[in-house]
Amino acid sequence: MIEVTLDIGAVQDALVQAADALRNVLESRIQQKLSGGVLRTRSGALAASIQSSVEDDGSAVAIVGSSSGVPYAAIQEFGGKTAAHDIVAVKAKALAFGAGGGQSFAKRVHHPGSTIPSRSYIGSSFAEMSDEIAAGLKQAALEALGQG
Repeated sequence: MIEVTLDIGAVQDALVQAADALRNVLESRIQQKLSGGVLRTRSGALAASIQSSVEDDGSAVAIVGSSSGVPYAAIQEFGGKTAAHDIVAVKAKALAFGAGGGQSFAKRVHHPGSTIPSRSYIGSSFAEMSDEIAAGLKQAALEALGQG
């Protein structure tokens, strides 16, 4: 009789370790896209809002990337249409803007809304790295099983 013993815990640990290394690479790629690759950096708030983690529930290992606390993050990632709205001077007596070759001032202006194209930085990074992530996790599992 031949007996084969598998250490599932060792495989799980190897997958978590590999996923964490890949998560670091993924987060760097997302940050690169937010530094001019996809979006120009203005305040840095969107880049600072990026969070990534490795989740392990015992039966699956997942790499998760998200943005929180920045209201415009989703519309930049997925695109969409903003509603018409008024822009009102709050910190000054008037808004100043260029129009018709000169400078104009107003206490309030009506913005008709905008169509914002998708400027994916998280989803596109996952898509670009999907083969690398799959290969890295497969290699980690094979090494943990003593086959890699």
